[in-house]
Amino acid sequence: MKKIYVAGSLNMDLCIETPYMPKAGETITGGGFMTNGGGKGANQATAAAKLGGKVRMCGVVGEDSFGEILLRNLSSAGADVSFVRKSGKASTGIAVIIVSGGDNRIILDKGTNALLTEEDIDAFLNDAEEGDVFLTQLENPFSVVGYGLQKAKEKGLFTILNPAPADPAISPWFAYVDLITPNESELELLGGKRKLFASGIRTIVTTLGSAGYEIADGKSSVRYPCLKVKAIDTTAAGDTLCGGLAVGLAEGKSLADACAFGSKAASIACTRRGAQQSIPLRDEVLQYQA
Repeated sequence: MKKIYVAGSLNMDLCIETPYMPKAGETITGGGFMTNGGGKGANQATAAAKLGGKVRMCGVVGEDSFGEILLRNLSSAGADVSFVRKSGKASTGIAVIIVSGGDNRIILDKGTNALLTEEDIDAFLNDAEEGDVFLTQLENPFSVVGYGLQKAKEKGLFTILNPAPADPAISPWFAYVDLITPNESELELLGGKRKLFASGIRTIVTTLGSAGYEIADGKSSVRYPCLKVKAIDTTAAGDTLCGGLAVGLAEGKSLADACAFGSKAASIACTRRGAQQSIPLRDEVLQYQA
């Protein structure tokens, strides 16, 4: 199996359930408050590790209790955190998550996620080998994310970009992206499939929520259904799919099989509350019967 290099964010998620989204100036009573390790980078690294990948994580946390918890969570999942740097210049990133009816709304404070540097990336990818997988997102400075994509591509890694939160400002680095994994709204915000293919991206895997996902390569596109489950919390579903997809590719699976594996894991994650703690283990995915 090839190694999986995940460069991205680490957040502590502060989650609460509410019967409906409050209006401006309204105070309502929620429940089920919980803290949970999160951040799209850490979620995807955790997913890839729990699903059987050989995973390394690169990012920055604060010199605080949240940072310690996030590092411990990643290590417990099986990820190598040697390249997650601690900084006293800011606090660990925070995500406030409001869950209502199985859907979520998220507010981010980047914290130390804004401190990731090109030097961090250089050290991280120093011993990466051709054919390894590089996975990243957009919760760190775009220039550093783009540098990571370029550096990974130059070393012969297969590059995956999860463009979330979506921002067209990342488009100058699309030429270094082998595969991009937007949801429907992110795809629209980035200009649509035609624009992404014209920019040099070879493959688009669009997540379609409960309708499944679509694989497109510029010549054809095929939609696939996902496992039908009763969704309780979709917080880490997309991250779980990305992690599972990366594992499948690192194992040498076809893109279709890798996506099917990631999608099944994501569906299972939707049946559980929280982010990282909702991600299933590899054996759970292989043995799960709907």
